[in-house]
Amino acid sequence: MNAQLDPLDQKLLDGWQRDLPLVPEPFAVLGEALRLDEASVLSRLARLAERGAISRVGATLRPNIAGASTLAAVAAPEWGIDEVAEIIGAEPGVNHSYLRENDWNLWFVATGPDRDHVDAALARIAERSGLTVLDLRLVRPYHIDLGFALDGSAHGPGASAPADASVLGPGDTDILQTLTRGIELVSRPYAAMARNLGRSEAEIIDRIRRLTDAGIISRLGIIVRHRSLGWRSNAMVTWQVPEGAVDRAGATLAAQPGVTLCYQRRPDARHWPYNLYCMIHARSREEALGKLRPAAEAAGLADLPQQILFSIRCFKQTGAMVQAQSEAAA
Repeated sequence: MNAQLDPLDQKLLDGWQRDLPLVPEPFAVLGEALRLDEASVLSRLARLAERGAISRVGATLRPNIAGASTLAAVAAPEWGIDEVAEIIGAEPGVNHSYLRENDWNLWFVATGPDRDHVDAALARIAERSGLTVLDLRLVRPYHIDLGFALDGSAHGPGASAPADASVLGPGDTDILQTLTRGIELVSRPYAAMARNLGRSEAEIIDRIRRLTDAGIISRLGIIVRHRSLGWRSNAMVTWQVPEGAVDRAGATLAAQPGVTLCYQRRPDARHWPYNLYCMIHARSREEALGKLRPAAEAAGLADLPQQILFSIRCFKQTGAMVQAQSEAAA
């Protein structure tokens, strides 16, 4: 589905994919910037969510700081793609699942409160599908954001600063889990969160600010479903880079125009030898390849072994799991 945006929708999404105001009435601040009243902003966001243009207003988190995650893949037979995708999507901790152009065709992110939880989910998927599951663990993130202007004019900030895990305090995973699910579209969303968590509005705002400043929250704002808005030619690109060259190449690649994600992952020596990844989001295959070529050349990657995996279909896109379901429901 391609959701059409009117000019005010476009300004709303382009302006507030990050830096949602940490004030009691954040949507009123958005309204002032757009010359709308608060009720109009809330109704627009609700309509965009209903149409599938946005997944939520909330947060994305730095991987493996609060909770654990990994990128995984299986090589599903063509006749069994939907069945295997259903098995993968049934795991509550799977928050992204895509069909991509490769023999290893179903790619997903498995998240959980700890590594044991993620391992157990991967084991269940392997057992229920009968397929080998690649477990491509994160080594180093260079750029984790995925917020960019929808007119294609500019992208988000480049390389991400390290996160400070020491800031995490008691009750913070409750806040983070709420933010990854999405805040309520009400006048005072932080107050609503505070009531649900048995804390004060001021305390919630202060903790979100501290978690954001520490880099644990990588982005707080409107989380867009890019495919629904015409960005359908999206490629995950992987390279096999000599170990000593990965860090320089990754930092350079992360800063290139058009690169929306960039990170180093542990390779699978038997099945998947690639260790440096990036995402290119575009509206056509030609546009994506046009962004990729100069980015790869700038990072010294043009002549290294690579795979370009264009996304074909999205099966699941939700926020990360940082609490076990029993904890989150308590």
